[in-house]
Amino acid sequence: MAGDDPIRVLLADDQALVRGALAALLNLERDISVVAEVGRGDEVLAAATANQVQVCLLDIEMPGMDGIAVAGQLARDHAQIRSLIVTTFGRPGYLRRAMESGASGFVVKDTPATELAEAVRRVHAGVRVVDPALAAESLTGGSNPLTERERDVLRVALEGAPVATIATRVHLSAGTVRNYLSSAIGKTGTATRVEAARTAQERGWL
Repeated sequence: MAGDDPIRVLLADDQALVRGALAALLNLERDISVVAEVGRGDEVLAAATANQVQVCLLDIEMPGMDGIAVAGQLARDHAQIRSLIVTTFGRPGYLRRAMESGASGFVVKDTPATELAEAVRRVHAGVRVVDPALAAESLTGGSNPLTERERDVLRVALEGAPVATIATRVHLSAGTVRNYLSSAIGKTGTATRVEAARTAQERGWL
Protein backbone atom coordinates (compact mmCIF):
# COMPACT_ATOMS: atom_id res chain seq x y z
CA MET A 1 0.00 0.00 0.00
CA ALA A 2 1.40 3.35 -1.01
CA GLY A 3 1.94 5.86 1.77
CA ASP A 4 0.31 5.71 5.18
CA ASP A 5 -3.31 6.14 4.07
CA PRO A 6 -5.61 3.46 5.52
CA ILE A 7 -7.45 1.02 3.27
CA ARG A 8 -10.88 2.52 2.54
CA VAL A 9 -13.58 -0.09 3.22
CA LEU A 10 -17.33 -0.31 2.51
CA LEU A 11 -19.59 -2.68 4.49
CA ALA A 12 -22.73 -4.03 2.81
CA ASP A 13 -25.08 -6.04 5.03
CA ASP A 14 -28.81 -5.75 5.57
CA GLN A 15 -28.42 -6.27 9.33
CA ALA A 16 -27.44 -3.00 11.01
CA LEU A 17 -26.07 -4.77 14.10
CA VAL A 18 -23.72 -6.87 11.98
CA ARG A 19 -22.53 -3.80 10.07
CA GLY A 20 -21.93 -1.94 13.31
CA ALA A 21 -19.96 -4.80 14.84
CA LEU A 22 -17.80 -5.29 11.75
CA ALA A 23 -17.16 -1.55 11.48
CA ALA A 24 -16.14 -1.32 15.13
CA LEU A 25 -13.73 -4.25 14.79
CA LEU A 26 -12.14 -3.09 11.56
CA ASN A 27 -11.79 0.53 12.70
CA LEU A 28 -9.57 -0.69 15.53
CA GLU A 29 -6.95 -1.46 12.89
CA ARG A 30 -4.67 1.49 12.19
CA ASP A 31 -4.40 0.71 8.49
CA ILE A 32 -8.14 0.15 7.82
CA SER A 33 -10.94 2.73 7.75
CA VAL A 34 -14.63 1.94 7.24
CA VAL A 35 -15.81 4.91 5.16
CA ALA A 36 -19.25 3.69 4.03
CA GLU A 37 -22.03 1.33 5.16
CA VAL A 38 -25.07 0.24 3.15
CA GLY A 39 -27.95 -2.15 3.80
CA ARG A 40 -28.80 -3.03 0.19
CA GLY A 41 -26.83 -4.59 -2.62
CA ASP A 42 -28.03 -2.07 -5.18
CA GLU A 43 -26.59 0.78 -3.09
CA VAL A 44 -23.02 -0.55 -3.11
CA LEU A 45 -21.77 0.83 -6.41
CA ALA A 46 -22.83 4.44 -5.82
CA ALA A 47 -21.52 4.46 -2.24
CA ALA A 48 -18.25 2.81 -3.24
CA THR A 49 -17.50 5.29 -6.00
CA ALA A 50 -18.62 8.32 -3.98
CA ASN A 51 -16.35 7.38 -1.07
CA GLN A 52 -13.36 6.20 -3.12
CA VAL A 53 -13.65 2.74 -1.56
CA GLN A 54 -10.88 0.22 -2.17
CA VAL A 55 -12.39 -2.93 -0.63
CA CYS A 56 -16.09 -3.84 -0.32
CA LEU A 57 -17.18 -6.39 2.28
CA LEU A 58 -20.37 -7.95 0.94
CA ASP A 59 -23.02 -10.14 2.51
CA ILE A 60 -24.65 -12.60 0.09
CA GLU A 61 -28.35 -12.29 0.86
CA MET A 62 -29.36 -8.63 0.67
CA PRO A 63 -32.35 -6.77 -0.78
CA GLY A 64 -31.88 -5.08 -4.14
CA MET A 65 -29.00 -7.24 -5.34
CA ASP A 66 -27.18 -10.17 -3.76
CA GLY A 67 -23.53 -9.92 -2.85
CA ILE A 68 -22.33 -12.29 -5.56
CA ALA A 69 -24.05 -10.20 -8.24
CA VAL A 70 -22.52 -7.04 -6.72
CA ALA A 71 -19.06 -8.64 -6.80
CA GLY A 72 -19.59 -9.40 -10.48
CA GLN A 73 -20.69 -5.82 -11.17
CA LEU A 74 -17.60 -4.44 -9.45
CA ALA A 75 -15.27 -6.84 -11.26
CA ARG A 76 -16.73 -5.83 -14.63
CA ASP A 77 -17.07 -2.08 -14.21
CA HIS A 78 -14.71 -1.09 -11.37
CA ALA A 79 -11.88 -3.60 -11.29
CA GLN A 80 -9.85 -1.37 -8.98
CA ILE A 81 -12.41 -1.97 -6.20
CA ARG A 82 -11.86 -5.38 -4.60
CA SER A 83 -14.71 -7.38 -3.11
CA LEU A 84 -14.64 -9.74 -0.14
CA ILE A 85 -17.72 -11.88 0.54
CA VAL A 86 -18.37 -12.10 4.31
CA THR A 87 -21.33 -14.39 4.91
CA THR A 88 -23.17 -16.66 7.30
CA PHE A 89 -23.82 -19.02 4.40
CA GLY A 90 -20.61 -21.02 4.14
CA ARG A 91 -21.67 -23.23 1.23
CA PRO A 92 -19.26 -24.57 -1.40
CA GLY A 93 -21.71 -23.64 -4.17
CA TYR A 94 -21.73 -20.02 -3.03
CA LEU A 95 -17.95 -20.04 -2.85
CA ARG A 96 -17.62 -21.25 -6.43
CA ARG A 97 -20.17 -18.74 -7.74
CA ALA A 98 -18.49 -15.90 -5.84
CA MET A 99 -15.05 -16.73 -7.21
CA GLU A 100 -16.41 -17.11 -10.74
CA SER A 101 -18.17 -13.74 -10.47
CA GLY A 102 -14.89 -11.98 -9.75
CA ALA A 103 -14.89 -11.71 -5.94
CA SER A 104 -11.40 -11.46 -4.47
CA GLY A 105 -12.22 -13.38 -1.31
CA PHE A 106 -14.77 -15.41 0.62
CA VAL A 107 -14.87 -15.79 4.41
CA VAL A 108 -17.57 -16.63 6.96
CA LYS A 109 -18.85 -14.17 9.56
CA ASP A 110 -17.42 -16.05 12.54
CA THR A 111 -13.90 -15.46 11.22
CA PRO A 112 -11.80 -13.94 14.08
CA ALA A 113 -11.38 -10.15 13.82
CA THR A 114 -7.62 -10.35 13.29
CA GLU A 115 -8.09 -12.80 10.41
CA LEU A 116 -10.81 -10.65 8.86
CA ALA A 117 -8.56 -7.60 8.98
CA GLU A 118 -5.74 -9.61 7.40
CA ALA A 119 -8.16 -10.80 4.70
CA VAL A 120 -8.97 -7.16 3.90
CA ARG A 121 -5.24 -6.36 3.61
CA ARG A 122 -4.55 -9.33 1.36
CA VAL A 123 -7.54 -8.66 -0.91
CA HIS A 124 -6.46 -5.02 -1.19
CA ALA A 125 -2.99 -6.22 -2.19
CA GLY A 126 -4.46 -8.29 -5.01
CA VAL A 127 -4.32 -11.68 -3.29
CA ARG A 128 -7.30 -14.05 -3.36
CA VAL A 129 -8.48 -15.10 0.09
CA VAL A 130 -10.70 -18.14 0.65
CA ASP A 131 -11.84 -19.76 3.90
CA PRO A 132 -9.64 -22.91 3.99
CA ALA A 133 -12.34 -25.27 5.27
CA LEU A 134 -14.74 -24.15 2.55
CA ALA A 135 -12.06 -24.44 -0.10
CA ALA A 136 -11.38 -28.05 0.92
CA GLU A 137 -15.11 -28.86 0.94
CA SER A 138 -15.51 -27.29 -2.48
CA LEU A 139 -12.70 -29.39 -3.91
CA THR A 140 -14.09 -32.62 -2.48
CA GLY A 141 -17.64 -31.82 -3.58
CA GLY A 142 -17.11 -33.46 -6.95
CA SER A 143 -17.47 -32.10 -10.43
CA ASN A 144 -20.61 -30.71 -12.01
CA PRO A 145 -22.77 -33.66 -13.19
CA LEU A 146 -25.03 -31.52 -15.38
CA THR A 147 -24.56 -31.25 -19.12
CA GLU A 148 -24.43 -27.84 -20.79
CA ARG A 149 -27.98 -28.26 -22.13
CA GLU A 150 -29.30 -29.32 -18.71
CA ARG A 151 -27.76 -26.19 -17.25
CA ASP A 152 -29.38 -24.08 -19.98
CA VAL A 153 -32.88 -25.34 -19.20
CA LEU A 154 -32.37 -25.10 -15.44
CA ARG A 155 -31.33 -21.46 -15.66
CA VAL A 156 -34.69 -20.65 -17.23
CA ALA A 157 -36.53 -23.04 -14.87
CA LEU A 158 -35.05 -21.07 -11.98
CA GLU A 159 -37.42 -18.24 -12.91
CA GLY A 160 -40.40 -20.58 -12.51
CA ALA A 161 -41.03 -20.64 -16.26
CA PRO A 162 -43.30 -23.36 -17.71
CA VAL A 163 -41.91 -25.97 -20.09
CA ALA A 164 -43.25 -24.17 -23.20
CA THR A 165 -41.46 -20.96 -22.22
CA ILE A 166 -38.22 -22.81 -21.46
CA ALA A 167 -38.44 -24.53 -24.86
CA THR A 168 -38.82 -21.20 -26.65
CA ARG A 169 -35.96 -19.58 -24.72
CA VAL A 170 -33.45 -22.38 -25.34
CA HIS A 171 -34.67 -23.21 -28.87
CA LEU A 172 -35.62 -26.82 -28.18
CA SER A 173 -38.84 -28.81 -28.42
CA ALA A 174 -40.99 -29.15 -25.30
CA GLY A 175 -40.38 -32.90 -25.28
CA THR A 176 -36.61 -32.46 -25.35
CA VAL A 177 -36.82 -29.91 -22.55
CA ARG A 178 -38.85 -32.36 -20.44
CA ASN A 179 -36.17 -35.00 -20.99
CA TYR A 180 -33.41 -32.63 -19.89
CA LEU A 181 -35.41 -31.53 -16.85
CA SER A 182 -36.14 -35.13 -15.88
CA SER A 183 -32.46 -35.98 -16.10
CA ALA A 184 -31.48 -32.90 -14.06
CA ILE A 185 -34.08 -33.68 -11.39
CA GLY A 186 -32.59 -37.17 -11.08
CA LYS A 187 -29.03 -35.87 -10.82
CA THR A 188 -29.96 -33.31 -8.13
CA GLY A 189 -32.15 -35.71 -6.15
CA THR A 190 -35.09 -33.30 -6.21
CA ALA A 191 -38.80 -33.58 -7.06
CA THR A 192 -39.52 -30.61 -9.33
CA ARG A 193 -37.74 -28.55 -11.97
CA VAL A 194 -37.66 -25.47 -9.74
CA GLU A 195 -36.16 -27.47 -6.84
CA ALA A 196 -33.60 -28.93 -9.25
CA ALA A 197 -32.68 -25.46 -10.49
CA ARG A 198 -32.33 -24.06 -6.98
CA THR A 199 -30.26 -27.02 -5.80
CA ALA A 200 -28.00 -26.76 -8.83
CA GLN A 201 -27.56 -23.03 -8.24
CA GLU A 202 -26.74 -23.54 -4.56
CA ARG A 203 -24.13 -26.15 -5.42
CA GLY A 204 -22.53 -23.81 -7.91
CA TRP A 205 -23.45 -25.92 -10.94
CA LEU A 206 -25.21 -23.24 -12.99
